[in-house]
Amino acid sequence: MARENLAAVLYGINDLRLENTSIEEPEDDEVLLEMGCVGICGSDVHYLVNGRIGDFIVKKPMIIGHESSGTVTKLGKNVKNLKVGDRVAIEPGVPCRVCKFCKEGRYNLCKEIVFCATPPVHGSLRRFYKHAADFCFKLPDHVSLEEGALLEPLSVGVHACKRAGIGIDSKVLILGAGPIGLVTLLVAKAMGANKVVITDIIENRLNMAKKLGADATYLVQKDRSEKDVVADIHRIFGDEPNRTIDASGAQASIRLAILATRSGGMVVLVGNSAPEVQIPLINALTREVDIRGIFRYANDYGDALELVASGKVNVKPLITHNYKIEETKQAFETSKTGAGGAIKVMIHCK
Repeated sequence: MARENLAAVLYGINDLRLENTSIEEPEDDEVLLEMGCVGICGSDVHYLVNGRIGDFIVKKPMIIGHESSGTVTKLGKNVKNLKVGDRVAIEPGVPCRVCKFCKEGRYNLCKEIVFCATPPVHGSLRRFYKHAADFCFKLPDHVSLEEGALLEPLSVGVHACKRAGIGIDSKVLILGAGPIGLVTLLVAKAMGANKVVITDIIENRLNMAKKLGADATYLVQKDRSEKDVVADIHRIFGDEPNRTIDASGAQASIRLAILATRSGGMVVLVGNSAPEVQIPLINALTREVDIRGIFRYANDYGDALELVASGKVNVKPLITHNYKIEETKQAFETSKTGAGGAIKVMIHCK
């Protein structure tokens, strides 16, 4: 194919380059996609700034991006679920499909999973990209490519709320009003949570949370004691939250999650933190506060799409900035600095 395939290639710390790359031929069970939209995730910025996340280290040039959507341009010979011209959301992690975790439906734990833009696997921020057809979700006509790209972070929120068992009896505290905290707010409300309160240290993020339907917000003051913050949160609820979801990952936030949650309640940790943190574990144990982690998502993309397609969730307000693929460096700078109140920065590949 004699077509341009501009791609965003991360060479190392703060070394992001735009280069033309070859267009790959889809395998028998894959489709070739003309990419539409790719959102910038916090993990993308982390790789740019630090060159690694935990044990995943950028050792050689890697195409970045994993929150994405596109249009099918070519089919592998075995593909039956899609046709050329279909617009799709792309679930970026493709597991082995045969291990115990995959067969149990917990394929996010598959040791052989191939996940976009997780070193050394290339990502999807390019004009043309191939992907497993069964991990592409056809978008209804009324769902945009921008919304399709946002199914990725929304699926994290869906998975977190499922792990937390959110329902009509849930009084939910969400710590952190970045993109993941905000999509978790949207999902918790859609799943019927009784009350949702969200916290952050940045006022404009809390303003967005109010627009998205938070019942109350709380601006965390750095000079306020942990004990006083817990008391403040309990006053806002008029009770104690029985479900707390941490979307921050900061040690102070994880501690607050445990201390603020009602005895017998549940804490779900979404935000990535330091490898080891100091938490009031005995407090959790003696009050039977369950602590659960989540890693990405599994069998959640379809549910995320249904929430958007049905109108139960509106993710469009999360997109605060839009850039063309040629402006990728500027887009990453905006996402990195939070300039202009940036929440979700979207790159348009066409």
